[in-house]
Amino acid sequence: MARGENGAVRVALLGCGTVGTEVVRLITDQAADLTARVGTPVELVGVAVRRPHRHPWLTENFPHLVTTDAGALVARDDVDVVVEVIGGIEPVRGWLLEALKAGKSVVTANKALLAEDGPALAEAADASGADLYYEAAVAGAIPLLRPLRESLAGDRITRVAGIVNGTSNFILSAMASDGTSYADALEEATRLGYAEADPSADVDGYDAASKAAILATLAFHTRITASDVHREGMRGVSSADVAAARRLGCTIKLLAICERVTDERPDGTAAASVSARVYPAMVPDAHPLARVDGAFNAVFVEAEAAGQLMFYGQGAGGAPTASAVLGDLVAVARNRVGGGRGPRESAYASLPVRPIGDVPTRYHVDLEVADREGVLAAIAGEFARQGVSIAAVRQTGGVNGSVDRSDGSGLSPARLTVVTHSAREAALSATVAALADLDHVIGVVGVLRVEGLGRAVSALGMGE
Repeated sequence: MARGENGAVRVALLGCGTVGTEVVRLITDQAADLTARVGTPVELVGVAVRRPHRHPWLTENFPHLVTTDAGALVARDDVDVVVEVIGGIEPVRGWLLEALKAGKSVVTANKALLAEDGPALAEAADASGADLYYEAAVAGAIPLLRPLRESLAGDRITRVAGIVNGTSNFILSAMASDGTSYADALEEATRLGYAEADPSADVDGYDAASKAAILATLAFHTRITASDVHREGMRGVSSADVAAARRLGCTIKLLAICERVTDERPDGTAAASVSARVYPAMVPDAHPLARVDGAFNAVFVEAEAAGQLMFYGQGAGGAPTASAVLGDLVAVARNRVGGGRGPRESAYASLPVRPIGDVPTRYHVDLEVADREGVLAAIAGEFARQGVSIAAVRQTGGVNGSVDRSDGSGLSPARLTVVTHSAREAALSATVAALADLDHVIGVVGVLRVEGLGRAVSALGMGE
């Protein structure tokens, strides 16, 4: 597609909210620098918004660019690149597919669309020779996706794990540092603008699951969608859970974990699969992820040759996300000027997705039990029946002077905390269900996974 009369790369912007406004500002304020970096001007030729009256800065300064017809803007012959920062699935999917099929490159921050239908977008880009870039879809300004699909393209990545949702991390950080309840921490996150009026996407793990799908797709050369990601939110994390983590020498974080898991077949050959999951888990205080506070993001990448790499920074916000968008825009524009193409989709491995029940992990189980003889033996026996090995046990006395509700004996119940060795998720889950039915158990107070324990449990305050 020919560029403008002055050789400019012509850009259509879909959406002008917090991120889009910053994109417009950067394109206009840094026009000279962008021209020098690309080798030709980068020209904004249209901005599509649904309600122009809600964008007074845009309509006052750039009235000639504003349109309410995004479809017509995408279809214009004088558009080379479409930048999309609206979000959501429809009608955005149709606009981006139309752009790509017409040979127009696309820069998007739309994690939900990429996690649901990324392969269709990649196929359209491949067929027309257009570029599809989406660095801003995961972890805001942090350069993460490009290293996965370019810098580490010659290595085998084995694990990508980290904190990819700033809202959930702000809430959990407040609960850990200030002793704040979940409800109060969420209220504060909403007041500061970290949480939306409906925080479901963040606190229920949907946002992190979409990002995990994108990360797993790039890391393991396998098409992974959001429906392939096991997802659990953090609404159930209580102040008691936070205190229990502190006693263990851990901090609770909502983690996105993507792993390449290899099993040995009976014939001696290896069988690889992919695990992608999101859930709250205890992380040792000594691990760098435990020290990531507030609305920041951090991701650990492990590769066979490169070893461990950590990416840290602001994972959201208008300016940080716009920075990632502009980085992609410069890359796409350079390809247009030089006649090159960006990396294509790499899904050659096509590894199967491992069911969550087959994933190895560790549990921290907090129980309220009847304080009488035989309790430990009964509970240990249930773990043994499920084939789960116990790493450590801690028992404390009565709780709040309450009466033992299992037999009415008047004895104060005891609190029993069990940390397991690594076992299959299905076995651990079955163990917890069986424990709840034991006569000795008054109630299962809390269950959390324990991730990243690379040292002896005794060093985490649990004893031998």
